[in-house]
Amino acid sequence: MSISDLLWVEKYRPKTLDEIIDREEIVTRLKAFVKTGNVPNMLFVGPPGTGKTTAALALVNDLYQGSTAGKFMELNASDERGINTIREVVKDFARSRPSTEIPFKILILDESDNMTQDAQQALRRIMERYASVTRFILLANYQWGIIEPIQSRCAVFRFPPLSPTYIREGVIRVLEREGISWTEEAIDEIVKAARGDMRKAINIAQSAVGGLKKITEESVRQVVGILHPKEVEEMIMEALKGNFNSARKKLSKLLYDNGLSANDILREMNSELMSIEMDDKKRFQVVNILGEANFRVAMGADAEIQISTVLAALAADVQK
Repeated sequence: MSISDLLWVEKYRPKTLDEIIDREEIVTRLKAFVKTGNVPNMLFVGPPGTGKTTAALALVNDLYQGSTAGKFMELNASDERGINTIREVVKDFARSRPSTEIPFKILILDESDNMTQDAQQALRRIMERYASVTRFILLANYQWGIIEPIQSRCAVFRFPPLSPTYIREGVIRVLEREGISWTEEAIDEIVKAARGDMRKAINIAQSAVGGLKKITEESVRQVVGILHPKEVEEMIMEALKGNFNSARKKLSKLLYDNGLSANDILREMNSELMSIEMDDKKRFQVVNILGEANFRVAMGADAEIQISTVLAALAADVQK
């Protein structure tokens, strides 16, 4: 059984540039490169699930007319992020001349912003030395994670989150091809949870279907772990009353009993803090602490401790 039999994301990934949706300007520029047969080094930047890898692979398929064997390599830089990989694997591929009508090969480096600084410096030198025989397509979630010398050598393409309309259309198209029935409420929940990430939307849909041939709002909620704003509001109000321990208990319930994402909780807290009545000075201070907590959680810090700092700020007068 192939991976496409298991994962809808791979099974229905667009294979050509013509199949890509909601990226008209980017597709037009990439098609122009294919038409001229002259592809520059490129940097694709944007959140996960917005089409960066799909666009790179579709470009390769269109350029080489589907015959890609030996003409391109794809590496995940988060797994192969060290300088030895760049000096050995990447360099060995980059320096060999292709025996095709297209006078260069293509190397796709996914999650390039996870490469170490030393690895990126080594990659920069390889890009310079073998520019005549290899083109590089770097994919990154954050442009600031790529060193400036590499950025200056690439044409930058920015991939914003997909619009809710296209997320909805994409999910419905997959469900129709799989013969799955659905409710409008279920699709609404998927679109809301995906936040512009098509890969996440399709994975949620596949998980919600399970072994059935129907997807419902309830099955989606079970998969996603929908966060109700009322629960976060109650937690914040407890903290504002000075009931820090009570607020922490509600936080523990959200994290461990309900299994909710720390990022979702922080995002909802930010939304609630904008509408709850409080002194503006305190609001600014708490939002600043919330931002720091969000950053630390993203860097791998303990979620309960970080969110607790925000609750503590709500429960006390915050001093700079």
